[in-house]
Amino acid sequence: MPLHPEYDAVLKQLAATPGPALSDMPVADARAMYRMMRPAAPDLAVGRVEDRSIDGPAGAIPLRIFTPAGKGPFPILVNFHGGGWVIGDLETADAISREFCTRVGCIVVAVDYRLAPEHRFPAAVDDCFAATQWVADNAKAIGGDPTRIAVGGESAGGNLAAVVSHLARDRGGPALCFQLLAYPVTDAKLDTGSYRSNADGYLLTRASMEWFWNTYVPDARDRANPLASPLNSKSFAKLPPAIVMTAEFDPLRDEGEAYSKKLKAAGVAADYVCFDGLIHDFLAMSRQLSAVKPAMDKAVASLARAFAR
Repeated sequence: MPLHPEYDAVLKQLAATPGPALSDMPVADARAMYRMMRPAAPDLAVGRVEDRSIDGPAGAIPLRIFTPAGKGPFPILVNFHGGGWVIGDLETADAISREFCTRVGCIVVAVDYRLAPEHRFPAAVDDCFAATQWVADNAKAIGGDPTRIAVGGESAGGNLAAVVSHLARDRGGPALCFQLLAYPVTDAKLDTGSYRSNADGYLLTRASMEWFWNTYVPDARDRANPLASPLNSKSFAKLPPAIVMTAEFDPLRDEGEAYSKKLKAAGVAADYVCFDGLIHDFLAMSRQLSAVKPAMDKAVASLARAFAR
């Protein structure tokens, strides 16, 4: 299928006013640019928003807790933002967290994990697992249901959600009911067909992914570690049910599909869907482009079904 006309128009507009790639900017500038690309959405009202800090393995971990209107206890989604483990924060996670909170009727806990290059692998993993443990231990205190906790994320956040699911299984908890993996990074090899066919021209490029990996896991020998590349995990059995969402014009498409196949082969209930005509990071445009509406509807419905079980 060709690129969706809405995305074709967006990419042509960007090409008409070219600027440096994120990977060519100083890290601070790349982070500022990403905040401009994914601004917070305070206009999307939820019942309550609370910024707080919890103790992590190497200091404080900031959280933003979105609670829907109404009476709980509510199910909980622990949301790990994308950005290649280098960029992204609570602001870039704000809009999608609010959308899930209002449309699913769940608490969303967005996690501001440590970023590279200041904090390299496995700092992000350690923070995300610690935050998930905190949510499970404090679910009732924040108005949530400790028996209905899901993890989710986009891109690098999808990578972290997958890794946290493995750790929760292997370390005796927390018990997770679902994992929402949106265009997740699952492998560091960068050698798939989708990497070859979508290397350039669709916002996320092969060069950008090389920069992200070099910044997050500079020692290439460490990238095979399942905590960095969860596709290399020895066992996929007894992981939470999942949805894996990818885009046709995304370098990460094939590794997302490969991950879903390993889940299914291990007997995990895993729904895989590739959205034709879309590019990486499509959920960020859910309120701007009609092309993305079916994908966001699918994510919302999948979470709602998981929480209803």
